Amino acid sequence: MKYLEEFQSPELAARLLDDIRSTVTRPWALMEVCGGQTHTIIRHGIDQLLPDEVELIHGPGCPVCVTPLEVIDRALAIAARPEVIFCSFGDMLRVPGSERDLFRVRSEGGDVRVVYSPLDALRIAQENPRREVVFFGIGFETTAPPNAMTVHQAKRLGIRNFSLLVSHVRVPPAIEAIMQSPDCRVQGFLAAGHVCSVMGIDEYPELAARHRVPIVVTGFEPLDILEGIRRTVRQLERGEHVVENAYPRAVRPEGNPVAKAMLADVFEVTDRAWRGIGVIPASGWRLSPRYRDQDAEHRFQVSDITPCEPARCRAGEVLQGQLKPSECEAFGTVCTPRTPLGATMVSSEGACAAYYLYRRLGAPAAVAQEVNPVA
Repeated sequence: MKYLEEFQSPELAARLLDDIRSTVTRPWALMEVCGGQTHTIIRHGIDQLLPDEVELIHGPGCPVCVTPLEVIDRALAIAARPEVIFCSFGDMLRVPGSERDLFRVRSEGGDVRVVYSPLDALRIAQENPRREVVFFGIGFETTAPPNAMTVHQAKRLGIRNFSLLVSHVRVPPAIEAIMQSPDCRVQGFLAAGHVCSVMGIDEYPELAARHRVPIVVTGFEPLDILEGIRRTVRQLERGEHVVENAYPRAVRPEGNPVAKAMLADVFEVTDRAWRGIGVIPASGWRLSPRYRDQDAEHRFQVSDITPCEPARCRAGEVLQGQLKPSECEAFGTVCTPRTPLGATMVSSEGACAAYYLYRRLGAPAAVAQEVNPVA
């Protein structure tokens, strides 16, 4: 790939849309798994350009959004301790816990720092040997390898004052849970290309065959999304349900063997709670016994924090594709990016944030006339 503009061409988008229109003969509901794909879709009006027969359902692929409330509260409890330097990516600081967020903890005297890499947190631990440094490790298969590498490096270097608060989740079990839901309307998936660039596609053929749904590995630019939709609709119209890789410039079938080996060494698969959804079996990672001493949840004894979700926030329904953000009573009024009820309004990949940012505030907007290139 030389230029991103090649994947944002209105002329090529129009050709793909014509192909989709000429192919589709009946209604189909597709889910894009990744929040980054959701933002591309809403920003460029792709959902409004598609024929009426093709509906896009927004999935739970935002790592900030699915981090459960109890993990946020555990992070807040750890960050408030005077001996702790709590490090996180910036998008987690405004995610609301039961009563406050990390910004509030920092305003009350907690040492909360924004970093751009888990290795930054490891460096802070080296520079502050008398303080406990905790990195907030969240996300899907894409962010897990660098976090695993950092834990591995800390152990190798003998840095004892570094630990990881883990909330990593895995995509294939989430797809399984969505398909098993009695309310599921999804008939095909656009799989997240960056996840597959790490893990490959080995876990998807069995899912596609068992649930009889096409799964198309898709990128993040407008033409990537449209090509993923085109291939998924083509399979549905033909009665097919296989895995296709529409993102070969980044995804190899086997994924990244080095990253997978690091994950296998540092983590082990576990059941994991997803915010607004509940516990999904085998859907997450935790530190393996070899690295248990670097588990912040274990080190600071915060496992017994179990809060309740706010009743007014319907993020769980949004994350499961049962509700569009603008259909929530609190959306854009009580719940805004300045006063969020849930993580889907905070995160840069959250569906609610996308609808608010790109002015999908109520009734569907007028159909867009073109796919606008990214400025």
